[in-house]
Amino acid sequence: MKKLSVNVDLRGAYQELQALDWRNPGIWSQWVYYFFSVVCALVILAGGYYFFYAPRSQDLVGARTQETELRRTFDAKQRKVEALGAYEKQLAEMRHTFGGMLKQLPSKSEVASLLSDISQARAASGLSEELFQPQSEVKKDFYAEIPNRIVVIGTYHQMGQFVSAVAALPRIVTVNQVAITPNAKGSSDLRMSAVVTTYRYLQPNEQRAPARRKGGRRR
Repeated sequence: MKKLSVNVDLRGAYQELQALDWRNPGIWSQWVYYFFSVVCALVILAGGYYFFYAPRSQDLVGARTQETELRRTFDAKQRKVEALGAYEKQLAEMRHTFGGMLKQLPSKSEVASLLSDISQARAASGLSEELFQPQSEVKKDFYAEIPNRIVVIGTYHQMGQFVSAVAALPRIVTVNQVAITPNAKGSSDLRMSAVVTTYRYLQPNEQRAPARRKGGRRR
């Protein structure tokens, strides 16, 4: 095949374009028609891209981004819905456990009976009582601590029986700050000081109001 050679006189073409008679396009050269046809086509394509395609392309990108975010939100909510059953089951178990713990807390009227049970446990263990001194009540969120300082005298075995009997009471009782020392010279008995703490449930009118946040809204 023969190669097609095109010789273009750029200077002559430029001069011809400068000398165009815009009032009489019928005398223009054929290549001038082709040139302006290409220029017009490019202008039309550029205008169509700028005014029609570019804005729609941006809208499409925005729609795809929004779709991705909506899918993520949907997936997150779907996972929460799927885990809702497990959460409800766990909440029911926590309520059951919490209710059982509340049942072990005596009311204000039952505290005296509980202290009497502790004294009976001490007497049944064979310990002699040197001190039983109730301390000030300490209020918490929904319950109150009632510490009682005790000093008892007896054998190590009797003290173990007493602590076991207190732990077996149906109400929650803790024994803290335990100190065991010899009672006296020549005596086999021991002296135990401790703080026996009982707990009671606070009625709604006794519970502390939640603390207000600092920096309230200004009017």
